[in-house]
Amino acid sequence: MPDRPEATEPVSRNIVRAEGRVGGTDRAALLGHGGRTVWFTGLSGSGKSTLAFAVEEALVSLGAAAYVLDGDNVRFGLNRDLGFSPADRTENVRRIGEVCRLFQDAGLVVLTAFISPYRADRDAVRALHPDGAFTEVFVDTPLAVCEERDVKGLYAKARAGEITEFSGISAPYETPLAPELCIDTSRPLDECVTEVLDALLSDGGAPRGG
Repeated sequence: MPDRPEATEPVSRNIVRAEGRVGGTDRAALLGHGGRTVWFTGLSGSGKSTLAFAVEEALVSLGAAAYVLDGDNVRFGLNRDLGFSPADRTENVRRIGEVCRLFQDAGLVVLTAFISPYRADRDAVRALHPDGAFTEVFVDTPLAVCEERDVKGLYAKARAGEITEFSGISAPYETPLAPELCIDTSRPLDECVTEVLDALLSDGGAPRGG
């Protein structure tokens, strides 16, 4: 379990939440859709980033304001101080969850591609969002397929003991219990994209035309 102390309240007591005059209804009227976080979780090599970027492209073509937060990209900036210990993984997801909530509140469709191996961490991000504003997508690609892809050479290093905290090999990955979607990206990419779009379009998560 993560050894970082859990903080549910701000450290400072000298703060007051500010409220603006523009709300979610106003932003939806401007953008043509409501805000949504679509959280892609799965093993390394499962196809999270590929799928998230493809869905982003499809959403933008429909006129949606969409943006991808990719796990590696975020570690170059916002989370560059974090490693891959259990505590750092939890903090990585916590920070991104807060960013997603801000994006979602701003009216964007934010798509994340993070291994996010701990169920409790993903549930905590869901709890930040209003009902219906968080969609968990379990990219349930078989481990053998993930290893065969091994686009970063990480599985080979993990099997050789060169990486000691690698989800699914030398560290745990807790599969979602009730995700909104399960997608195996060993299928054609366009089929996977269509499945995600259909789920979002069916409940108002994106416009039907630009």
